[in-house]
Amino acid sequence: MASIKRRGTSGVSFLITVTKGRGANGKQLRHYMTWTPERQMTEKQMQKEVEKAAYAFENSINLGYQTDNKKTFSEYAEYALSVKERAGVKFRTLERYEDLLKRINAAIGHIRLTDLRPQHLNEFYKNLGELGVYNKGEKATAKVDLSAILKEKKITRDSIARSSGLSLTTIKDTIKGKRVALSTAKAISKELNMPVDDLFSIESGEYCLSSKTILEHHRLIKTILSMAEKEMIVPYNAASKASPPQHSRKQEVNYFQPDDVLKILEALEKEPIKWKAATHLLIVSGCRRGEIMGLKWDKIDFEKNQIKIDQTIQYSSKRGVFVAPTKTVGSDRVIKLPGEVMKILKDYRQWYIEQRERTGDYWTDSGFVFVKDDGNPMMPDSLTAWLRKFSSKHNLPHINPHAFRHTMASILIKNGTDVVSVSKRLGHARTSTTTDIYSHIIKEADNESSECIANVLYRSDHKKTPSEND
Repeated sequence: MASIKRRGTSGVSFLITVTKGRGANGKQLRHYMTWTPERQMTEKQMQKEVEKAAYAFENSINLGYQTDNKKTFSEYAEYALSVKERAGVKFRTLERYEDLLKRINAAIGHIRLTDLRPQHLNEFYKNLGELGVYNKGEKATAKVDLSAILKEKKITRDSIARSSGLSLTTIKDTIKGKRVALSTAKAISKELNMPVDDLFSIESGEYCLSSKTILEHHRLIKTILSMAEKEMIVPYNAASKASPPQHSRKQEVNYFQPDDVLKILEALEKEPIKWKAATHLLIVSGCRRGEIMGLKWDKIDFEKNQIKIDQTIQYSSKRGVFVAPTKTVGSDRVIKLPGEVMKILKDYRQWYIEQRERTGDYWTDSGFVFVKDDGNPMMPDSLTAWLRKFSSKHNLPHINPHAFRHTMASILIKNGTDVVSVSKRLGHARTSTTTDIYSHIIKEADNESSECIANVLYRSDHKKTPSEND
């Protein structure tokens, strides 16, 4: 039976001791818990509540829970992540976990696992949603025509870049009205000998986290506490009883209309073959940009007009460029491609071979399809950056690689391709993922199908009139 002993002279607390089991040395194991009333109580009320706590504590020990564990949340989180790493969780995922833990540990890391309550988490989520939880630094945007001022003062962009120590690109971006760091605005104002407030609008650098990001923190806490619950260190998962903010997935996905795609294809004819090939693959395959960058020549079957997607290229500040499994592990997929795109890949292959021969010993034979000038794999951001410049150069809508993925899926669904086939082409682990993302497009396609049936059965020109049936 649990023993209860009153302790402390300045405050009121009780030490609860349960003797259960024996250690490796044969000695009895004692488990301890300190109970403190959370509100003002009479002696009789305290006695009743501490007896309840003692009963619950002894019961948890009998069930095998280690509720006297002294590990704090931050200590256990470090252990939990090491277990995840050994289990094969992706490096980028672990990197994101470590980033999220910075805020989590600052708030609740010092709390013992056994003392962590839903109230602690709810307060943490509330704080994350308040303005000022992180600071990006003050930003400035030109509120006057800087180009006119430079002209009036007979100062060139090159000269102000040299004298201020800023890059020419930064000067151009500032003149175009893009947001820049306050330090940049001050440097330009100094060179123009004008007050910064006369030239720029200053924005606070304080921000709050979005509900989506707060939910990321919640899910990680829940994952860590779930492991603690399985290991019987805590009797329940406090995160399961907490109340994080609600977040609903955006219903609309960013995709191009067919006319936009035709304009993009037309503009690609004027671009280098490497970027032309990469963009065509993005358009017709539905692959993620990292999967395109991770494609190797031995995964292209020119006879069967298909490619195999089994890896991705990623970048981390800690590891640099590295190869990783696809987002959905074990979802290696074969994708059929149009003959027109295979022809572009063949032309690019010829250019690739010539480039390799021109480079000579400087070339690294990495085997990747899309490489830097020395044959080494490219950063995924390289493709994004090129598409941004490409769209600006040809006055096209803003292009990001993922928009092509959504475009391909939308085209297939609207033209009657079943969701299972679309899901496999995209590399989704579950068909439900596809239906969730493209639900509005599926609904549109269903409406069009309904109209098609009506046109055939009820509105066709050859439908007979009653007089014709006589």
